[in-house]
Amino acid sequence: FAEFDDAANLLAANPDATTISIDEPAEIPKNQHSRQQEPGREEDDELLGTDDSDKTELLAGQKKSAPFWTFEYYQTFFDVDTYQVLDRIKGSVFPVPGKNFVRLYIRSNPDLYGPFWICATLVFTIAVSGNLSNFFIHLGKPTYHYVPEFRKVSIAATTIYAYAWLVPLALWGFLMWRNSKVMNIVSYSFLEIVCVYGYSLFIYIPTAILWIIPQKVVRWVLVMFSLCLSGSVLVMTFWPAVRDDNRRIALATVGTIVLLHALLAVGCLAYFFDAPELDFPAPVIPAHNVSTVVTKSR
Repeated sequence: FAEFDDAANLLAANPDATTISIDEPAEIPKNQHSRQQEPGREEDDELLGTDDSDKTELLAGQKKSAPFWTFEYYQTFFDVDTYQVLDRIKGSVFPVPGKNFVRLYIRSNPDLYGPFWICATLVFTIAVSGNLSNFFIHLGKPTYHYVPEFRKVSIAATTIYAYAWLVPLALWGFLMWRNSKVMNIVSYSFLEIVCVYGYSLFIYIPTAILWIIPQKVVRWVLVMFSLCLSGSVLVMTFWPAVRDDNRRIALATVGTIVLLHALLAVGCLAYFFDAPELDFPAPVIPAHNVSTVVTKSR
């Protein structure tokens, strides 16, 4: 009891002193234990993208969705800022092995703003660059008369937008069908797949500008480089979704994704830039009747 009396005397002398009760839980060891686990957990969350993305996904699921016939429903698809769009573009141009593009950049807030404007910019870039390339190739030929081909804009728009929407639709339907067969397959929403395909096409915008260079070797090197970058984004995104399926089906799915992506790039290069040269006929000069006068000298 002498110790309690001493404690009471100390509190009476210093009322502002803090006291520790033996009934209170010790928080310091817990904090130290959590600090020891933070480095390893941060590495796992950074690799898998399961820290912030999962939290935002749960919070997004608690939001009330507006009816599809209202303007607010479609406004959510374009609710992104400049930093998010630039971050997703950077992630599509500089893919990191082992990181899922959907989980790191898309799943928290999938958008259609970036894919729409990327496709629109790519359409006009390919059409304008294709016309300039054709002009520079035939520049200096006396038989060539430059005529701008505006139909290339409509052809490029049909090709690119059909690829950016129909291929994701088919892939989404296939993944949904395989998900009903195999329970371990990772499922992506249709909006997430469209977002991945849209951002993966960004690398072709600067590539299409460089395709103006009238050297076939340079063009094919550029298309192979761009194909490797954008194709790796698609492979690293969709391989985890099908790797638990049948081995042949998984490889065939990823191979089809890469093949269609390669056909788009090679087809645009072959049609808009490496079109076969046409033999322009020489202009026909109409012959005029020339009357010759012959004078006889006597």
